[in-house]
Amino acid sequence: MKNGKIFLICFILVILSLLLYLFKSFLLVIIIASLMAVATSNINAKFLHLTKGHKFFASILTTSCMVLLFFAPFFYTMIEFAKTLKNFDISIISHTLDYIKNYQFALPEGLNFLEPKIKEFLVSIDLNSISKQALSYASSFTKSGAKFLIDMVLICVFYFFANLYGTELVIYLKSIIPINKNELNDVLSEVGNVMAVVLYSMVIIAIFQGTLFGIITVFYGYDGILMGAIFAVSSLIPAVGGALIYIPVSLYEFASNGLNSALVILIYSIVVISFIADTLIKPLIIKWINKKLVKTPTKINELLIFLAMMAGISSFGFWGIILGPAILTFFISTIRMYIILKEKKLI
Repeated sequence: MKNGKIFLICFILVILSLLLYLFKSFLLVIIIASLMAVATSNINAKFLHLTKGHKFFASILTTSCMVLLFFAPFFYTMIEFAKTLKNFDISIISHTLDYIKNYQFALPEGLNFLEPKIKEFLVSIDLNSISKQALSYASSFTKSGAKFLIDMVLICVFYFFANLYGTELVIYLKSIIPINKNELNDVLSEVGNVMAVVLYSMVIIAIFQGTLFGIITVFYGYDGILMGAIFAVSSLIPAVGGALIYIPVSLYEFASNGLNSALVILIYSIVVISFIADTLIKPLIIKWINKKLVKTPTKINELLIFLAMMAGISSFGFWGIILGPAILTFFISTIRMYIILKEKKLI
């Protein structure tokens, strides 16, 4: 009997290894889709109620909702940005940099000592090198963008199936994992809550900041929807975020329409978006989501979640925004479960 049990365990491990090898190319998108399904389980539950328990229709509605709120803006931004790059005149960069190099500026009297160094720096700018680098980045963006779009389509597919069969899978896993169901429920609940906070806050804050930037650019003749969408996507990148967009736009405005319009866009972006919206309003939005949109408020500090997002991006790329907090939550929840089980003398 004992030998049979060992054989069965080894056989299951071999099959599991083969299964992982079979789906190794899709493991990342499967994990992302599963975590997003966990994060939006409350939305799926509401659609289940509306469809009177019909899982197929509820999964379609949940997936459609996620596509419209999360994926559609990405598709629109990347496609429009690719079109812009295709028709982009590289001479605009040369003209902008050339204008900045030859601009006759005057510093305040107390900062006169900086003027020679600034002029020396501007003269040292190599326009040809920057133009070539810009073309290289554009080409790299096109290649990575195509892969990113493919990943998004696959995530949508796996997300649908995660919503359709997720409940049965979780019930099955609970039945075979040798851990008390209450403790296991606490771990899964904590992960689900953190994922919900991360996903909802990420989408809402990105839309909010993108809208703010779109509004200011409309006044200067830009496509407000496109600029807002591009800014919303860039705002998801920790540390640099929207600066990737508003600094080049400010420089272009400076070269095209003068100093005043450039300063308005730059100051507005720094003060209204980076400081007020990102520093002051963002924590309030996360706190509101944690209280109103999540079943049980998460017990993990918001700063830890933010650090996990940054570490996740460093390790896994863009999708680390979701993977980082998930890994951190699993770790913290597992440690809590271990302490509880030890106190109960169950291990």
